[in-house]
Amino acid sequence: MTQTDISTILVTGGAGFIGSAVCRHLVKERGLRVVNLDKLTYAGNLASLKSIEDNPKYHFCKTDICDETAVLDILKRYDVDAVMHLAAESHVDRSIDGPAAFVETNVVGTFRLLSAALSYWRDLSSARQESFRFHHVSTDEVFGDLPLDRGIFTEETPYSPSSPYSASKAASDHFVMAWYKTYGLPVVLSNCSNNYGPFHFPEKLIPLIILNALDGKALPVYGKGANVRDWLYVEDHARALELVVRQGVVGESYNIGGNAEKTNLSVVETICDLLDDIVPASGGGARRDLIRFVADRPGHDLRYAIDASKAQKDLGWEAKESFESGLRATIKWYLENEWWWRPLREKRYDGERLGLKA
Repeated sequence: MTQTDISTILVTGGAGFIGSAVCRHLVKERGLRVVNLDKLTYAGNLASLKSIEDNPKYHFCKTDICDETAVLDILKRYDVDAVMHLAAESHVDRSIDGPAAFVETNVVGTFRLLSAALSYWRDLSSARQESFRFHHVSTDEVFGDLPLDRGIFTEETPYSPSSPYSASKAASDHFVMAWYKTYGLPVVLSNCSNNYGPFHFPEKLIPLIILNALDGKALPVYGKGANVRDWLYVEDHARALELVVRQGVVGESYNIGGNAEKTNLSVVETICDLLDDIVPASGGGARRDLIRFVADRPGHDLRYAIDASKAQKDLGWEAKESFESGLRATIKWYLENEWWWRPLREKRYDGERLGLKA
């Protein structure tokens, strides 16, 4: 079996935002066999996988990555060719309020998963050992932040995490590379910029603003909204991740970004303008009037910017969606899929975590 012969992939965190996009892409677009391993925490939602839940190539296992014995059993039972590790606690605000869960899942969980994968890999034939991959999916936040007027993250940028979340992801990145250097486990690693798109959990910035604006509620923006992020449409990211696990060079990392730097305020204003164009407010007012600036969060990185040229050159990947086209598609999806977000919305993820009583 060669690397391109990978046919069964274990996706951890496959009921999450990015993980579910990966599962849908691999099953629907690529016809691969996918085993989705997810603990189903607050951000895990099997409704995001409705379109493939009855597909014979899709399998779901409700399992905690910290359960090393259970993970090893699943690897053996499904004869897995590759692991794509996306399971993580990922919300920065939550990491500030309760960092212990981030250490447990992102650091200890990754260690347990690596241990299970190493045991499984060691029992494979030499040919399958050669083609097996452990793909660890990380974030650009491990690099810290950049000045507003210069700099960009490359694969060689030193790590300088600012929040408990990014520190936990940085630690997990280092564990993954250590398992390659010490034990020879064939790993690849990717670091991505901010994702957006369908099935995004409602407490995250873009869906929060879309849904609050539709409801005529306050639109919270940290500080003065000057913080800059690079935005990547989630389905473009899913395609990139498949290329990394199939074609990525063992022991190397790949930055995945959308080449779409925007201030937080400009993101919110663009959403307001698009909604005003697509579904004008009943009272005829401009939704920009709903914007409310709130106290900045501790350790809020100023700017992220990704250089994705290595992935473009070595893997032949490029984003298909611009920020504007992707955002319009995202808004349209939320307008058409209330069945998915309404149950989550009713759990009060509408800005109260940001100090707003909307």
